[in-house]
Amino acid sequence: MKKILKLIIALLLLPTAFFVVVETGSAFFNVLRDFHVAVGLLAGAVLYCVIHFGGYKFEKMYVWGHEATHAIVAMLCGFRVHSITVNQEDGNVKMDRINAAVVLAPYCVPLYAILTGFIYLGLDLFMDASQYRAVFVFIVGFFMAFHFVQTFQTLWEVDQPDLTMAGGRIFSSVIIILFNAAVLVLVLKLLFPQRVQLLTMGSNILLSTCKAWKMIGEIFWSWISTKWHNV
Repeated sequence: MKKILKLIIALLLLPTAFFVVVETGSAFFNVLRDFHVAVGLLAGAVLYCVIHFGGYKFEKMYVWGHEATHAIVAMLCGFRVHSITVNQEDGNVKMDRINAAVVLAPYCVPLYAILTGFIYLGLDLFMDASQYRAVFVFIVGFFMAFHFVQTFQTLWEVDQPDLTMAGGRIFSSVIIILFNAAVLVLVLKLLFPQRVQLLTMGSNILLSTCKAWKMIGEIFWSWISTKWHNV
């Protein structure tokens, strides 16, 4: 019953997910239009891709981050974490309970990029960290690419039981898309506040979603009416 409910939720969220991705892409390209502003972010992302596709995959680093994210979100949900095991290519977290948030967290949360942001904010409490901003933007770009590439490859190349545990592949995929787009937008907003307008994006997503559901409703009602007249 829960999986059926989650499938219905996922289907209802599909139009929203589509428009969130569209708005995120628009925000991203708006940032890229001012190349000298975004060059650090791009340079970090490009460097990661060159290293990754050049042969060094950062497997153990990814596994550590993956399992740590499971554990952190589990503790935030009030669950008890008993142990974390990490090998070269896989890992495991033993906890007393799980939910969809815990299971999908590593695919939605760029842990290393967030830690980089916290380090910057912490440093800024004791000194003027703005002089190192370009370095931190570069590192964030590196770790955002790390997150997106590793997440895509993990979900594409491996039949992940996490997706089934969370409520099915459709539900999990929609949630992962929504959260990754939201995270990318928030990162862009923090790094380039003048280039990303959250209220405008939110308004566009809401309006487009309503229009999409209105169109779907009209198509459905037309189909029902046709069937009714043919009876």
